[in-house]
Amino acid sequence: MKANFLQEKYLLFKAKNKDPEAYSKVYDLYADRIYRFVFFKINNQEEAQDLTSEVFLKTWQYITSGKDILNLNAYLYKVARNLVIDHYRKASQKEVSIDALAGGIESLAETADLKVEETKALEDKLQMEKIEVKLMGLKDEYREVIILRYVDDLSIGEIAEIVVKKKGAVRVILFRALNALKELMGEEGNK
Repeated sequence: MKANFLQEKYLLFKAKNKDPEAYSKVYDLYADRIYRFVFFKINNQEEAQDLTSEVFLKTWQYITSGKDILNLNAYLYKVARNLVIDHYRKASQKEVSIDALAGGIESLAETADLKVEETKALEDKLQMEKIEVKLMGLKDEYREVIILRYVDDLSIGEIAEIVVKKKGAVRVILFRALNALKELMGEEGNK
């Protein structure tokens, strides 16, 4: 569920006045999307949960310090993005094995409480797993805009604000990212 502009402003106002109930509503509105965004970037369920909690803690601290946030959605994604960057700076980058990736996909499916009831649903799931594996083969910038646009359903303007680029640049990156993903998917079909 996406918060509308007025609801977001009202919750921000109440949270700024240190209303924990209002901030818990903010958490309820955004936690799943922020978790999914972080998970797709680091591919570790526990670390994604920790970083998601840290996103909301940092945002709470920022809000209650009296600072203004113009777009809460974009701000949360920016904080999440920065924490992921910090996470990779602190830890040496590890190669993700296909087995580990498959385990991450399974845990994501469990977290999302997905139920596969028909053969079509199973085929769709297998196709998604292939796409998720291929996403990991894309450069980070491409993977990020695809996730923000098609998984988190953000607008080009919101993505531009998150990645600190102009809308036109985001459109170009998204176009290139989709072409790169199609190429990777096509390579599999040729095998």
